[in-house]
Amino acid sequence: MADILDGATNRPSMTTPHENLLGIFLKDRRAKLDPVAFGFGSTRRRTRGLRREEVAQRANVSATWYTWLEQGRGGAPSADVLERVARALMLTPAEREHLFLLAQRRQPEVRYQEPGSVTPRLQRVLDSLEFSPAYVKTSAWDVVAWNRAAVAVLTDYAALPPGQRNILRLLFRDPHVRARPVHWESHARLAVAAFRLETARAGAHENARALVDELCRSSADFAAMWFDNDVSAHGEGTKYVEHPRVGTLALDYSSFAVDNQPDLGLVIYTPVTPDDMERVRSLVLG
Repeated sequence: MADILDGATNRPSMTTPHENLLGIFLKDRRAKLDPVAFGFGSTRRRTRGLRREEVAQRANVSATWYTWLEQGRGGAPSADVLERVARALMLTPAEREHLFLLAQRRQPEVRYQEPGSVTPRLQRVLDSLEFSPAYVKTSAWDVVAWNRAAVAVLTDYAALPPGQRNILRLLFRDPHVRARPVHWESHARLAVAAFRLETARAGAHENARALVDELCRSSADFAAMWFDNDVSAHGEGTKYVEHPRVGTLALDYSSFAVDNQPDLGLVIYTPVTPDDMERVRSLVLG
């Protein structure tokens, strides 16, 4: 950033609309890398970090081309070159995404990441929702965390083996779970369509293939819905659940992404009416 100082505070001003934000970002990232760690020697340097030609060497591009990239010359770089630059600069996933947004004004191709563990903080969020059933699921719709209200209203996930805590397996193969949604077919179709979209977003096509093949073999309903090729966001809506103890419950649901864990999603159900709330309360406390 140019050292344009604010006379009152002697602090650098904010960036201007015409500043080369990509170049600023690249210079900053290479300045934070230790040349010795990359085998470039410990000779005295005038500036911190890697030189441009050293980044170019690591990215397998010419030093001239990389210099132009930092200077904002030469047009938009290809995705392949940006990937090599990201590796050369040891960028984190968030920094890699930022690089693509600056250079191409789009997000990079999704890389599938194995689902991370649910943090204690996120589990406390679930537990704080005392009368709102909530769970965390992967893009393959495996439930990996839940709260007490989810056990009382939806399914006792803790009683299931980890491999069976999958929403699609339960929805299409467990007769007790299948009987819960009042409008099972529309609910199931939305689940399959949202599953298709979420696996694509997470780059998890291949990882989901075994589950899709299994369900196509074991459930004609799933196979028919899968080959309809519908796609839909899970988003939000209202679900009606037939509970054996308290009858029909109306629950509004909302789904949320878990930041920095692209394979995890949070789903929260909220009782629609005061009567629904009282019946959920009786299930949780009873």
